[in-house]
Amino acid sequence: MFLPFNSRIIHCGAACLLVWLTGAGFSVPLAADEAVDFNRDIRPLLSDRCFKCHGPDAEAREAELRFDQVSGKQSPFFQRGGTAVIVPGDLEKSTLWERLITEDPDLRMPPPDSKKPPLNKAEKELFKKWIQGGARFDAHWSFVTPQRSEPVDHPDARWNGGEIDRLVGARLQQEKLSPQPRADRRTLLRRLSLDLVGLPPTPAEIRQFLEDREPGAYKRQVDRLLARRGYGEHMARYWLDLVRFADTNGIHHDHFREVTPYRDWVIDSFNQNLRFDKFIEYQIAGDLFPKPTTEQLVASGFNRLHLVIDRGTALPEESFHRNVVDRVTAFGTVFLGLTVQCAQCHEHKYDPISQKDFYGLYAFFNNIDAAPETPGRNRHAPFLAVPTPDQVAEIEKETRQISTLETRIAKLEQKQKQAAPKPLDKKTQENDPAAAGKLPAVPEELETVRKELATARKRLEAIRKAAPTTLIMKERKQVRETRIRIRGVYDQLGEKVERQTPGFLPPLQQRGEVPDRMDLARWVTDPGNPLTARVAVNRIWQQFFGVGLVKTSEDFGAQGERPSHVDLLDNLSLRFVESGWNVKQLVREMVLSETYRQSSVATPAAFQADIENRLLARGSRFRLDAETIRDQILLVSGQLNREMYGRSVKPPQPPNLWKSVSMVSSSTYAFKADTGDKIRRRSLYSFWKRAMPPPQMTLFDAPTRESCIARRERTNTPLQALVLMNEEQYFAAAKQLAITVMRNLADDRKRIDHLYESLTAQLPDDNERMLLLKGLNDLKESYRSNATLRDEVTAGLQLGQLPGEEVAAYTLLINSLFNLDITKTRN
Repeated sequence: MFLPFNSRIIHCGAACLLVWLTGAGFSVPLAADEAVDFNRDIRPLLSDRCFKCHGPDAEAREAELRFDQVSGKQSPFFQRGGTAVIVPGDLEKSTLWERLITEDPDLRMPPPDSKKPPLNKAEKELFKKWIQGGARFDAHWSFVTPQRSEPVDHPDARWNGGEIDRLVGARLQQEKLSPQPRADRRTLLRRLSLDLVGLPPTPAEIRQFLEDREPGAYKRQVDRLLARRGYGEHMARYWLDLVRFADTNGIHHDHFREVTPYRDWVIDSFNQNLRFDKFIEYQIAGDLFPKPTTEQLVASGFNRLHLVIDRGTALPEESFHRNVVDRVTAFGTVFLGLTVQCAQCHEHKYDPISQKDFYGLYAFFNNIDAAPETPGRNRHAPFLAVPTPDQVAEIEKETRQISTLETRIAKLEQKQKQAAPKPLDKKTQENDPAAAGKLPAVPEELETVRKELATARKRLEAIRKAAPTTLIMKERKQVRETRIRIRGVYDQLGEKVERQTPGFLPPLQQRGEVPDRMDLARWVTDPGNPLTARVAVNRIWQQFFGVGLVKTSEDFGAQGERPSHVDLLDNLSLRFVESGWNVKQLVREMVLSETYRQSSVATPAAFQADIENRLLARGSRFRLDAETIRDQILLVSGQLNREMYGRSVKPPQPPNLWKSVSMVSSSTYAFKADTGDKIRRRSLYSFWKRAMPPPQMTLFDAPTRESCIARRERTNTPLQALVLMNEEQYFAAAKQLAITVMRNLADDRKRIDHLYESLTAQLPDDNERMLLLKGLNDLKESYRSNATLRDEVTAGLQLGQLPGEEVAAYTLLINSLFNLDITKTRN
């Protein structure tokens, strides 16, 4: 069935089409009278066109000319053999300008064989204005200490309540743009719920929010959502992408591994609002605390989430080297937002990271106290058994039972001793020698209690053995030597290096003779480190606005994009640190801002003025992630299992998918779906096989988690619609919801209103309601005349007195509602 077109039911306006056509080539527009800024306008061009041959890599550098830094403190700079190629204020004496504008292919820069396009007219104009204006050179924005900006007031009083709004509003004024009004309350509630807990509001929650007309209703709703356990689950999902969390090793056999306690720790950390600097320290060096707690040890498993090669696939030395490289790469991406891995084989082409810098970091992570990691199964040391909360409760119960039984046994044994006969006299012993050794028979009760104790101890041992194990980090006592790998080859050893951090960042403060990962963790979280807070704030902003203030949230280096609002990112980062690295406070500030609460509806002209909404003149609108789409369907149908923690579960998937990526035929590698309520747990708990992640997730752009992913792609493909229409769990959810709504509501109008509101938080308007009712009636008529098709749709359902053709009709209507643009989109 095809429902007639409607702007809310199937929405794709001209502006959305324009976004799709123009794609990623958009850059933040500049004001006409704005001066050329080196970091914003010139450095990106130099990085893209020049750094490969004239950048940080000394071996690749040509003509003794370097553009990523000045040659000295005094201008002129950018020297070539002692001769300046740029003379500030003088175009004619600036040979770089001549090489940029010449038509001679032998002289033009970048040269034709570089595969880089020549500068276009607008880019040449930027260079011209820059040189004429004095050719000021600034250090890369992310490598210098954040600077606080004093925001100015906005004409609209509502936009003066916080720094976010004042700084965004000032930029909009500069660009002569006006912000959009607040979104309606229903849209705001759904946006807030999806962003904070990853689930839509229920009709009851919508009623509660709409009926609360007292001042501060929105703030109270924010606080209610921040207090929910689902907040930690939703926040953890982004972090698990970033740290490449998975349930298998990846590579070759892709063996299973058990690291779910790490995932559970991440959830709890967000729910308990653990200071973010401690959140970082525990992961980098949790095992190095004097008396590490279980939580700190579990957190150190961050260093063990890398891919692992199977035994017999590679030499142990090669496997170990690759694992350490993966740790360093993850460290650079996750905490610094830098592509440090580019310096594994040679000097970084774009950022000031030398190969020696890379192996200086490598030295921190190559000292694990274990054999080279080429395991065939999970239990390769070091690992830790971590009972789930349910198992902890069972252990406590059995421990109390054992203690009670031991006390009873002690009392019974004491009672037996007291009942023993007094010593016999000499005459009695002579007449009956055996009488001296006689004691009263062991009471039957004592024997029974001893058996109960043995059984309880076995139960306790079984529970402990069933507890999930998780890989943890453990330092060797003797420091392993580190040498540069020539061209990154594991067995081509070069210069010996000591543990060190990149020289362009603040120096490492070490506590002992040899720095360790704890020193490294404290270097990362030192307020003087210019990257850590910025990177964290930017990723959290990305969650709530669809794109970071720095779009390239994985790369804050020279190849990354400059922030759309440098002053805002710096202010937020400084206050994040000052707040005690308080994540919930930062999130709360973002979602309470007028910037966040704007309507996403705007005129075509407004969309064209800022296609990607980088200037934030309207509310963000973007496609929901895979997990949110699935969890929303399960929640609305009443099937979502809210159980938290524990081992990952396997929802149903098409047959033989694992077989296609398995190297052996053993049943160990065969997919076997879980059953019962387990398969309806939140998607966060789905089993993640790196070689073949759940297709319900990957078809909606979830990553394989073979590497750190700081931002997902967002696509809209026919395959996604086919999944929503035909996937086993989604169709079962539609059938269950059809029965529920028919049993609980009396007429079609009320049922349609309830369904539409449950999925979109909106009520259908008259035209939408008419279209949906017509579609429903058409479906009813179709199933009345086709009993076979009706029975296929309703197979397995307990209909009772419900008409089969109506249940089938509602099932298909709900199935269509799952596919609406408004259902799959966060507005």
